[in-house]
Amino acid sequence: MTDFIYLASQSPRRRQLLEQLGVPCELLLPDADEDSEALEVVLGGESPTAYVQRVTRLKLDAATARLKRRGLPAAPVLCSDTTVALGRRIYGKPDDAAHAENMLAELAGHTHRVLTAVAVQNGRKRLEALSVSRVTFAPMSPAQIRAYVATGEPLGKAGAYAIQGRVAMHIPHMSGSYSGIMGLPLHETALLLRAAGLKV
Repeated sequence: MTDFIYLASQSPRRRQLLEQLGVPCELLLPDADEDSEALEVVLGGESPTAYVQRVTRLKLDAATARLKRRGLPAAPVLCSDTTVALGRRIYGKPDDAAHAENMLAELAGHTHRVLTAVAVQNGRKRLEALSVSRVTFAPMSPAQIRAYVATGEPLGKAGAYAIQGRVAMHIPHMSGSYSGIMGLPLHETALLLRAAGLKV
């Protein structure tokens, strides 16, 4: 039984959420020559659920290969991916500020889903979970959208927003997992880690 896990994520929020569970983690980040962004390309006709689960599995495959390549001590590896979906349309991370403004303009005044897949590999055992939450945005004026994008918060975030940030003033309702919307659903993650042999 190990007392720590490898977190294969560059998201500081995921690390903070794991710390909230009291789980010690070591970062297992991509090598300079790994193209981690290429793993997130959406396939034609792919549903948001299939997409987020596939990307998470690919990330975990890459992370376990990385662990072996580096000859690091054995421990469970955790990967996660979050996507925002309006209907079947998938909203990943915006390319730039203009792209973020367009995304937010489409999400404003509607309820969308936030899907976060989690996968843990421990030896040959692979465990997976999916968290689906719903977030309702109030209508937002172009000026409100511009002001939010100007904070820089939307860049690098699926759907161009961070639920824990300033955008919360435009969210009258949400249901599901708040930590899942942030990027790591703690209830599902704790269940997976217990099943993988950790004391959580």
